[in-house]
Amino acid sequence: MSEKPTGYTAEKVAEIHEALIFAMVTIAAVDREISDNELQRIGRIVSNLPVFRDFNLDSLVQTAEACGNMLSGEDGLENVLHKIGTAIPHRLRETAYALAVEIAAADLSVSQEEARFLEMLADRLELDKLSTVAIERGARARHVVV
Repeated sequence: MSEKPTGYTAEKVAEIHEALIFAMVTIAAVDREISDNELQRIGRIVSNLPVFRDFNLDSLVQTAEACGNMLSGEDGLENVLHKIGTAIPHRLRETAYALAVEIAAADLSVSQEEARFLEMLADRLELDKLSTVAIERGARARHVVV
């Protein structure tokens, strides 16, 4: 096991990456429709954000499919939330929430299902209301059109 500069093993980094992607895929899938905008946004985020620096882009589709399989199983949403909650360290919890919000905002509207998932995610990640509102407001500001 090689150590990363953050002190995480390569295996832990892979687990964190998977959980972050699960958060994005789940918010995209929660309303039963994954839009092209949402899929493109996930790809751009994984390609460009420093948190995914060591992620192998070739495994993005496989990771998204694994999330879909877990979601379609018994207690799927609860299992995904558990995976996200246990894999993501405290210092990356706001990041996980921000990534989910970015995907929800990709369509320029947030469905009731997406809003409910964001509430569940915030609870699982133990984020305070002030932090979640600030993250949400920042996403709205980035996605506004003239």
